[in-house]
Amino acid sequence: MIISRTPYRISFLGGGTDYPQWYREHGGAVLSTTINRYCYITCRYLPPFFAHKHRIVYSIIEDAMTIDEIRHPAVRECLRFMKIEEGMEIHHDGDLPKQSGLGTSSSFTVGLLNALHALRGETTTPLQLAQEAIHVERDLCGDRVGSQDQVATSFGGFNRIRFLQNDEFEIDPISMSGERFRLFQQHFMLFFTGFSRIASDIAKEQLANIPEKKPELRAMHDMVEEGVRILTGHGNLDAFGHLLNEGWRLKKTLSGKISTGAIDAMYHEARKAGALGGKITGAGGGGFLLLFVPPTHQAAVRKALPSYMNVPFSFESSGSQLILCQPTEAEFRITDGA
Repeated sequence: MIISRTPYRISFLGGGTDYPQWYREHGGAVLSTTINRYCYITCRYLPPFFAHKHRIVYSIIEDAMTIDEIRHPAVRECLRFMKIEEGMEIHHDGDLPKQSGLGTSSSFTVGLLNALHALRGETTTPLQLAQEAIHVERDLCGDRVGSQDQVATSFGGFNRIRFLQNDEFEIDPISMSGERFRLFQQHFMLFFTGFSRIASDIAKEQLANIPEKKPELRAMHDMVEEGVRILTGHGNLDAFGHLLNEGWRLKKTLSGKISTGAIDAMYHEARKAGALGGKITGAGGGGFLLLFVPPTHQAAVRKALPSYMNVPFSFESSGSQLILCQPTEAEFRITDGA
């Protein structure tokens, strides 16, 4: 049996420039971190005593005789990609809800690939996991996805990720003093909006608008470098909050589906209570609202958003990990006698 643990991620700046439709022509960059909220995948070969060959357990339970019958796209395509012939039992557990803008889908795919490789006794690297997850999601599942989630959740950490025109990427960890790094983390609050959304629906409109939104996307790309300069300098961290606010303003112009009246009202109330900036995580339309709030104003922000769940979190640096690794033979042998 294998259990993988893969973190979710928060993207601060540059989201939208990680789509191949943009970075293959212009290059892209994001500033993001993984957090201590995780996707867990339990994976084992299924003994041949059941009426089904495969069992997949997530928000529903699937029993299937063939891979083609599996309805979960990532599971189906990962098993095809890995050329799995044996019966499989796969369980998913997550700390946070799906379709919430924290890279949950990519965490699932990365974690499943990590577990399947381990089950076969194969070692992997974060680079391999990221590349394979991008291929599975984009080419095999046909999802409209960027490339940041797969990279962030495979490698872990607080990084600037550059996307090159040749489809390669570079990862630069953000170097800050310990005290400044702790202070930076203390400025963030995360609130669940109460509703999820399908990112590919929002991405469809956003991608269609790319030719008309080049100035905005270039500005969002440049904000990544500005954010790094703020963090690695010695000035007041409030400047990062103001930069997030400007980034959110630009992001909302990319598609009419990125924000809603309810989200705008949440953000307005948070700003009145002392938040300097923030954004909806992921593609937008729902999920989590990330806020940059000086610690002295955080109680006021909680009071201003009484109907919304405040989810505490910390940055993490582990990436996708195997927390239980007991590979077994795929063949289940039955012998006579004691």
